[in-house]
Amino acid sequence: MEIERKFLVTSDAYQQEAASSIRIAQGFLSTDPQRTVRVRIMGNQGFLTVKGASNASGTSRFEWETEISAAEATNLIDLCKDVILEKVRFMVPLGDHVFEVDEFLGENKGLVVAEVELQHEDEFFERPSWLGEEVTGQKEYYNSQLSQKPFTEW
Repeated sequence: MEIERKFLVTSDAYQQEAASSIRIAQGFLSTDPQRTVRVRIMGNQGFLTVKGASNASGTSRFEWETEISAAEATNLIDLCKDVILEKVRFMVPLGDHVFEVDEFLGENKGLVVAEVELQHEDEFFERPSWLGEEVTGQKEYYNSQLSQKPFTEW
């Protein structure tokens, strides 16, 4: 079970606080809200992920992921629907948590979001100064939706 909250980012201060960053390419074999199927390439690793529907608040949903070869992921991305998402992910540790800050590229350029994974929905976490409006559960910010209606078209 994945539990996470998502926020817009108000400045690029996270870049100086990041412990690492990596470029990501991902596409969707299915964008059905009941079961999305994502293919991702991170560096030289590939991943296949299946996610179930979100709960009412948008914070929790089933997630299953397995590592596949980068070659397999590349072949699967060729089968993906709509826009292939490209982004740079910054890993920003803060207290007991790590924020994943995604700077989107290509057709989603200009969008920067931060996610924090939690152990339970009401768990306390420190909020960095650059954390903006919460967009958890707002479907237009789901990666599967950004692949169909990119940020530059809003």
